[in-house]
Amino acid sequence: MSVVDRYAVAGNPVAHSRSPEIHAAFAAQTGQPLVYERLLCPLDAFAATVQAFAAAGGRGCNITVPFKFEAHALAARLSERARLAGAVNTLRFDAEGWFGDNTDGAGLLRDIELNAQRPLAGRRVLLLGAGGASAGVLGSLIGAKPAQITVANRSVDKAEALIASHQTLAHAMGVKLSAAPLQDCGSGFEVLINGTSASLAGAAVPVGAEVLAPGALVVDMMYGPAAAPFLDWARSHGAQVRDGLGMLIEQAAEAFEIWRGCRPDTAPVLRTLRQAVDAKAPAP
Repeated sequence: MSVVDRYAVAGNPVAHSRSPEIHAAFAAQTGQPLVYERLLCPLDAFAATVQAFAAAGGRGCNITVPFKFEAHALAARLSERARLAGAVNTLRFDAEGWFGDNTDGAGLLRDIELNAQRPLAGRRVLLLGAGGASAGVLGSLIGAKPAQITVANRSVDKAEALIASHQTLAHAMGVKLSAAPLQDCGSGFEVLINGTSASLAGAAVPVGAEVLAPGALVVDMMYGPAAAPFLDWARSHGAQVRDGLGMLIEQAAEAFEIWRGCRPDTAPVLRTLRQAVDAKAPAP
């Protein structure tokens, strides 16, 4: 009897995760024999839960909130982008030691540059937030060689720390990095990326409309109803808007390739999932 490889998304909460349907679509498309499930981890037993899954034959996990920093500590080997982010969202259970990677930044960048067709080279970018979400994507954003990236955060010292950890890469890429408070982060940015928890918490938009250049692209890393207020605000000021659904699917494709050695076509999966998410959205 052939053995079907097992993968999972590990987090708390995890019941809402779209990852199982995304990876099921990837598996069907590529002919890869695998199953993908949800793994609810107690807040005080993440490592034990993931280790038990691996011991039972699991081959790898995606990691979601709030365990990306703990997953970093579990990996015996790290990709450079995971090392830079200080967080891991993808584990591969290799016999010689678990491999940890962070695919969030690659997923965001592919969605912006390929799906939205907005190359970042030479652009001015404003990244809101200095927590795990922003740490996971800043390295990839720098790699796209924008002219400038400003990281704005309520606590400026946290933004400064994130900038400091990426300064060597930024210098090598010729990218100007700066930190700023949310209430005074500048104006005229061509790309605005929301990596704060404001959308999830239903909080007010933390910046003013002056941050937007005419025709700016605004991306919220959340998707569906959670992202709607922030994107509605941006749209009302003439911006092109994009939620985090494309990022979710692109980062999943990156993880799939790490596990299986082949890259699925994300376009049909994004179309299908977009229809499903929009169908469940409440009427305006």
